[in-house]
Amino acid sequence: MGSSSDWEVMHHAADILTEFGVPYEARVVSAHRMPDDMFRYAEQARGRGLVAIIAGAGGAAHLPGMLAAKTSVPVLGVPVPGKHLQGVDALHSIVQMPKGVPVATFAIGGAGAANAALFAIALLAHEDTALRERLDAWRARQTEAARAMTLDS
Repeated sequence: MGSSSDWEVMHHAADILTEFGVPYEARVVSAHRMPDDMFRYAEQARGRGLVAIIAGAGGAAHLPGMLAAKTSVPVLGVPVPGKHLQGVDALHSIVQMPKGVPVATFAIGGAGAANAALFAIALLAHEDTALRERLDAWRARQTEAARAMTLDS
């Protein structure tokens, strides 16, 4: 996260990862206030065994792109809503990465954070049969919940 205030959104990713038993770390690594720490974090990500980085940021939202510029670990960007532009500024910042520095970009807010976690789980499930089975079961429960919303006349 770019700031501890981003936790209000990013905890949705943590909740999903916890539900699936996927280990994670939640850190504040500001692109603007602590760039050296951010670069070090990105440069050491692969060596520490990280498979993906879910980076939430609001406003100028440089964190996801700057992390992606310094690591080949996939970066999943989550725009965090701000008080003035409701996260549209962050969405534009994250989604407009130049060719050659990809950042997968998700929806603004909690839904985007949850989907980023589910995307990371899908990446991990490609090589982990037990995790894939848990993800398939989770998705089946989502389907059944949606079917239960249908009103019969």
